[in-house]
Amino acid sequence: MNIAGHSIRKSVIIWVVTIILLGAGFVSVAAAAETGEHGLPQKAIEIARPFGFPITNSMVVTWIVAAGLIIFVRVATRDMKHVPGGAQNLLEWLIAGLYGFLESIIGPRLVQRTFWFFASIFIFILSANWVGLIPGVGTIGWGHQGPHGFVVDQPLFRGANADLNLTLAMSLVFFACWIIWALQEVGPVGFLKELFAPKGESAGFLKALMIVVFFAAGCLEIVSILFRPVSLSFRLYGNIFAGENMLETMSRMIPGLGWLLPIPFYFMELLVGLVQALVFMLLCAVFTLLICQHEGAVATNKEQLLERP
Repeated sequence: MNIAGHSIRKSVIIWVVTIILLGAGFVSVAAAAETGEHGLPQKAIEIARPFGFPITNSMVVTWIVAAGLIIFVRVATRDMKHVPGGAQNLLEWLIAGLYGFLESIIGPRLVQRTFWFFASIFIFILSANWVGLIPGVGTIGWGHQGPHGFVVDQPLFRGANADLNLTLAMSLVFFACWIIWALQEVGPVGFLKELFAPKGESAGFLKALMIVVFFAAGCLEIVSILFRPVSLSFRLYGNIFAGENMLETMSRMIPGLGWLLPIPFYFMELLVGLVQALVFMLLCAVFTLLICQHEGAVATNKEQLLERP
């Protein structure tokens, strides 16, 4: 009964993630269709080059978000109390909630090894998404006077996750961590067996056939693994970039009402920012679970469940 319940929970998680991805994709397509040719530039704009080092407007927002998170954590943990309050209470609630949520998905052993990354990436992406919605991001900068007012051509600030460089960098860091975690959990031989070895028991011609089939499936799995950083980065970038374009389109649709029309869409973008941070973290966690959950561990877990009264 416990094993069946565990399988049902895993199925529910997979379906929830699938529905979230489909819904987020529809939001992205709809917003991109509305923006047309008047949208924001796809690339971040270079605003300074001190000592030959290029600084873009998205890098400025990234540094602001990182500095804000560091300051918040330092303030929350400066004077720890047994009965938390204020910033400490918020931080402990967030960390405890994320830890319990991830533990229910990837298990207590794996969450101890990977929680530092998954929690950090979720909090950073969520904070960056919401900071990008603050008035002034994308609207303060250099531009020219147009027929309907001042038009900003080079904004001083740009949403951090609306820059493909940042989303790709986060995906590549996860890919490197994923390889390290997999080798630590199952070892090089177990890693190769997880990709290419046939699953289940068979003999004779059927065993030879299964070896060929699983080897071909392993080759396809390698291609899928190599494309994971690309899919992770473009999914996050596309949804955040489309949201910014949609907000800009709403602000320019009717002259004189540019301050009013985007307000309902700001609430939607708050939800989209949360969903995208959750999707990125969940996909990273599920990818890690799939490679680290070898057959030996599954069999041991089943035996422990059967031994329970």
